[in-house]
Amino acid sequence: MKKIFTALLTAVVVCLSAVGFTACKKSDPDTIRINEVTHSVFYAPLYLAMNLGFMEDEGITIDLAAAEGSNTSMATLLSGNCDVALAGPETAVYVADGEGNDIPVVFGQLTKRDGAFLVSKTRIENFSWNTHLSGKTVIAGRAGGLPAMTFEWVVNNFGMYRNNGITLDTDTSFAMQVPTFEATDAEFCTMFEPTASEFEKAGKGYIVASVGEQSGEIPYTCFIAKKDYLKNNSTKIEGFLRAVKRAYTYIQTEEVSDVAAALQSSFPSTSLESLEYAVSSYKAIDAWMSTPAMTESSFSRLIAVLKNSSDYDGDVTFADVVDNTYAHRVA
Repeated sequence: MKKIFTALLTAVVVCLSAVGFTACKKSDPDTIRINEVTHSVFYAPLYLAMNLGFMEDEGITIDLAAAEGSNTSMATLLSGNCDVALAGPETAVYVADGEGNDIPVVFGQLTKRDGAFLVSKTRIENFSWNTHLSGKTVIAGRAGGLPAMTFEWVVNNFGMYRNNGITLDTDTSFAMQVPTFEATDAEFCTMFEPTASEFEKAGKGYIVASVGEQSGEIPYTCFIAKKDYLKNNSTKIEGFLRAVKRAYTYIQTEEVSDVAAALQSSFPSTSLESLEYAVSSYKAIDAWMSTPAMTESSFSRLIAVLKNSSDYDGDVTFADVVDNTYAHRVA
């Protein structure tokens, strides 16, 4: 999948360089321009740090834009149209495996497991991965993306392999997964919250399992920046991570209803009830990092997941991709 990612990344970088990217304006000294892979409750600590004034306390303003794809987020970072990419760390691995001097590195980790939930069109009691998925079709995410690769890692561990025990649809973009699921004969689909619970509430399907619970810890969504940016903005980066860590503590210590209310301005079209359910679901699977520092053991699992589902055969190391300097200071 590295080849697929590299081709997409190159195309996006060329387009961004040619026409510019207006979603992120030129940064001022107090602003951090962040391009997030998508807008999701899964990234709640970031939004809470903004909405509750934690970023303001650090003298930081966030300029946030969504890309709808890790390859686009990384391309936006490489082209200089944002300061930080919130995306899967596999993007940093792929870029580090190429050539270049100012290689982007992970300086903070936000989520520590897959945030998707497996949704079935039919009700299933006592769901069993190898029993109920055998011979079925699952819409699992975009080829080359961490959601699809993590899901493939999980089912492979149950002895089911692509086109040999299970059919994995990895040709559908993230934004089109749910409508494709509704329009096709696929029996299962992976969905993030609150989409999964709202789909179930509408009577269209049933949540049967958490992909993250089954996959175990893996660095899933991280803050990535170029080395020069980190070096030149160390104080701002530490303040940023401190604000996000403070938001994590808020989630753990405050009532879910209060957390949902604080998230409302980031998701104005989502009901408080749905936000509460989503936050509770992610708390239940221990989705968020209590400290922004990535561990070498979780990085090793990431590499195993990449090699399991793709033609990736690089030799990128933890030190090549991760800089925990600022995260350790905050922790």
